[in-house]
Amino acid sequence: MSLPSLLQFKEEDVSKMLAAEVHIGTTNIDFKMKDMVWKRRPDGLHIINIAKTWEKIVLAARIIVAIENPQDVLCISARPYGQRAVLKFSQYTGAQAIAGRFTPGTFTNQITKQFREPRLLIVTDPRIDSQAIKEASYVNIPVIAFCDSDSPLAYVDCAIPGNNKGRLSIGLLYWLLAREVLRMRGTIERGIWDVPVDLFFYRDPEELEKADETAAYEDTGAAQWSKDAATAIAAVDTFKDPAVAFDASAAQGGWDVTAPAAEGWETNDGWGM
Repeated sequence: MSLPSLLQFKEEDVSKMLAAEVHIGTTNIDFKMKDMVWKRRPDGLHIINIAKTWEKIVLAARIIVAIENPQDVLCISARPYGQRAVLKFSQYTGAQAIAGRFTPGTFTNQITKQFREPRLLIVTDPRIDSQAIKEASYVNIPVIAFCDSDSPLAYVDCAIPGNNKGRLSIGLLYWLLAREVLRMRGTIERGIWDVPVDLFFYRDPEELEKADETAAYEDTGAAQWSKDAATAIAAVDTFKDPAVAFDASAAQGGWDVTAPAAEGWETNDGWGM
């Protein structure tokens, strides 16, 4: 599929995709994904054609924009690396999101509290989110999925080839899709979007805790240093005050008083002889 010049991807987009390893597949390959794979490296990993990736991102954005109500679009990610990405995607595009475990019966059982009837489903990994894809096939919901070289394409209507196992790759794919959706809606102009891609990346809770502890320790140290500095400055000011300055002449006996001889010691020469 040849895209018009306006929809062609830029050099900076290619650089980001290569840096995030969007093109790195797995050692296995599904026969339906052969057209999306460029070649196989000597170490056995398949290389995904990023030109196909961009074409599918544009196609998926056109499908999403065709949905009149953004709330009718549902993003799902059971993989931890994609949970932050789907939440950010839903925030900027107005879609719904399920980050975490998908409750069986969400699309088919009307008694459940989480029952939903979306018109379009977006999944991060067809293998992990297979339950959602299977239920979507029961109620005729079209599915857009990010697919690796070994991902099954059963009941997937639009497959976006890309590395759906990497932390950076998943975040970048959702960022590119969200940006293209906003462009086609006319919300933002082409080439202008000040939202950094870092917001879509997964962040390890342990790293966040360490960062918070470090910041708290630095704040506590700075506060203690300020307190000690204030105490030292107050002490210096007190010492400089003439009213409370130390008066040596006021000391008992003065400085020129001879100390009395201790008892039991002879003042003659020698040792008591």
